Amino acid sequence: MSNNISLIVGLGNPGKEYAQTRHNAGFWFIERLADQYGISLKNDPKFHGISGRGSIQGKDVRLLMPTTFMNASGKSVVPYAKFYNITPESMLIAHDELDMEPGIIRLKTGGGHGGHNGLRDIVPHTGPNFHRLRIGIGHPGAKERVSGHVLSKAPSSEQSLMDDALHHAMSRIKLMIDGEIQQAMNLINAYKP
Repeated sequence: MSNNISLIVGLGNPGKEYAQTRHNAGFWFIERLADQYGISLKNDPKFHGISGRGSIQGKDVRLLMPTTFMNASGKSVVPYAKFYNITPESMLIAHDELDMEPGIIRLKTGGGHGGHNGLRDIVPHTGPNFHRLRIGIGHPGAKERVSGHVLSKAPSSEQSLMDDALHHAMSRIKLMIDGEIQQAMNLINAYKP
């Protein structure tokens, strides 16, 4: 069953000091979409986020960036989706992924939270059936270094790999919005930096 994507969420942490950090890869995706399609993003205190609505490739799409901090992402995403009657199947959540190298990007549907604190706060309320755009940020190697890694800025060599991967996913946005998820998956997941 194909579902048009009508809500695209990017996960990250609010505030200037986090803007360039790896954990904000989901925000970067939303900012690029808003920029490319001329969608203005505004503070949306009712839903603890920054949101916008506009036309992407001829389809009506909402964009959301929770401003709750990563661990409380559900506090924004869940009521927002409920209010606008958006099913998990029509939702795409973009987030950073430790278990993939910078420059790797993957689209997947369903699954657990995979240890991601933002997803961990969303899945219990929505179920797992939303789509995820996983943006590789690399793993620092040791568990105790993860927090410092995700909350720091990537070196420019890694950043440019991530930017290219995001650009690649952006070029497949029409397929995702049209509900051609499998085809989008094949193309996005085949990407090599």
